[in-house]
Amino acid sequence: MVRAITEQNLKNAFSGESQAHMRYIIFSDIAEVEGLPNVSRLFRAISYAERIHSTNHFNNLAYLEGGYLTIGMAGFGPGKTLKNLRIAIEGETFEIDEMYPTYVQTAGFQGEQGAARSFTYAHQTEKVHAVLFQKAKEAVERGQDVQLGPIQICQLCGYTIEGEAPDRCPVCNARKEKFKGY
Repeated sequence: MVRAITEQNLKNAFSGESQAHMRYIIFSDIAEVEGLPNVSRLFRAISYAERIHSTNHFNNLAYLEGGYLTIGMAGFGPGKTLKNLRIAIEGETFEIDEMYPTYVQTAGFQGEQGAARSFTYAHQTEKVHAVLFQKAKEAVERGQDVQLGPIQICQLCGYTIEGEAPDRCPVCNARKEKFKGY
């Protein structure tokens, strides 16, 4: 059983990451229609990483029974790809600067190691997402698709990297075989 504040933070993080997962799938479809296949692929890959974050948070709440209200604190309102990239960057930046540092610190203070690990995994990964979305936004602002190599996602923590998968995940230490390519 997780202490009350960390439990609520896990619920809220689950909700936000779940919404990001679905939002990025929708944004991927929009980018595809707009003729931006690499931006579409980026949204789809990061959607998978957000699903991993959501699942990790959810698994820390496996003891719960019943239904609970959650607050996702997630951006909403799809539009064209440039707007969608701005929404994505704003969401990732909020998680990097405000949400996850507070959640990690609170979980650590409360001795909730599983939650602290789940929050840390997500926090480290969101930093990469913000950089990749910024790169895509700059390309779209120039009227171009983003130039991207293969995108690799760690299936344990959601860590995202452009290029080849590392021998070991720098966030959770998973082996190269645990990466999924996009």
